[in-house]
Amino acid sequence: MAYRFVHAADIHLDSPLRSLALRNPDLAALVGDATRQALIGIVDLCLDERVDALLLAGDLYDGEQTSMKTARFLADQIRRLHAAGIRVFVIRGNHDALSKITKELVFPETVTVFGGRADTVALDSDGGHFSVAIHGLSFSQAHAPESLLAKYRPAVEGAVNIGILHTSLAGAEGHDLYAPCSPAELRATGFRYWALGHIHKRAVIEGDCTIVMPGMPQGRDINEAGQKSVTLVTIGDDRAIRVEERPIGIAQFARVTVDATGIAEWSALIGAVGSALEAARARTASQHLVARLQLTGSTPLAWRMRRDGDLLKAEAEARAGLVGACWIEKLEIACTPPGDASPSPSDPLHELRRLIDDEVIDSEAFRQELGQIADELKGQLPPECRDSFGADQAAYEALLARHAREGTDEVLARLHALDARG
Repeated sequence: MAYRFVHAADIHLDSPLRSLALRNPDLAALVGDATRQALIGIVDLCLDERVDALLLAGDLYDGEQTSMKTARFLADQIRRLHAAGIRVFVIRGNHDALSKITKELVFPETVTVFGGRADTVALDSDGGHFSVAIHGLSFSQAHAPESLLAKYRPAVEGAVNIGILHTSLAGAEGHDLYAPCSPAELRATGFRYWALGHIHKRAVIEGDCTIVMPGMPQGRDINEAGQKSVTLVTIGDDRAIRVEERPIGIAQFARVTVDATGIAEWSALIGAVGSALEAARARTASQHLVARLQLTGSTPLAWRMRRDGDLLKAEAEARAGLVGACWIEKLEIACTPPGDASPSPSDPLHELRRLIDDEVIDSEAFRQELGQIADELKGQLPPECRDSFGADQAAYEALLARHAREGTDEVLARLHALDARG
């Protein structure tokens, strides 16, 4: 008889979305609740598929959670699995290593929360399936700069060995190095399946040892765009392993680009926005589409779009409402006026741009002042929002330069509109 389980990681239950809340409280409420809905979806999948176990490979929470509402919600979901006889195996990762809920909440006997010392749960042959051994180790602290593999117990002879590990592997963009290891080192353990967590993008390595990073079940911002999922694993009577990706997330982030080249009428521009949103919504498997809308191309409306960006966003949101289950997370305008619509060399606006570009933006004094303002702002943000300023110094400086040039475009667009009205 086959042994089946669902492998999930990085749910980040009740993850705070403060930056999104500043822009759109209703959207923040939707996405904030989406992590809970993702857990409900995972439990539903376990029940529908009648699996033997649920494996959670770290970062069930997003930090040092103390909310009793979160605890009660989790307890309710665990109770559903317990009632169905489905076992749950949990390790703590870097985000929930210090979580009081995981440490203090009393779970039923069907739940195993692995501690800071590696342990093995041997499931003897029962119910007609072969012996299975589940190995796990939780982060005892929020950082694990060294490999944890040497701490795991040896494979149980005669059993199908499954390891649960929270790791960045050899490293991934946007993720700090945690419990580093390589696929070759994972295979050398003799385990048949490694249930990984930490990297939010799905990856599967198949072979004698199947290694799966399931990604996260629910994205929380535009940097976690695309369909999110968990993994359904079946180990057959012949001990062959089959993995299936199962979509879970209810809100899917996506970048939606509108090419406004040649569009000269405002109504036509709004129509193009609506068409792009409809096409993106049709491609979205999740219940909701959360779109970052970017307008590009050369159009006579470029100046007006920048001047009336608030009106354009309101129009886009109205079209999103007509599409249904569609939200505008942010509007980005990257349009330029046609060559004959740009200020001529003799135009004062042309000279003003040259002065700003050559003598302001590129000056060391301006960069230092802009950096001081940005540093002060960054220091006032919650930790989870600070990565929006870039992961390193080069990205940070490039971001500030881009915002400076966008600000220049905004100012010139307003001056151009005033000049056009005489």
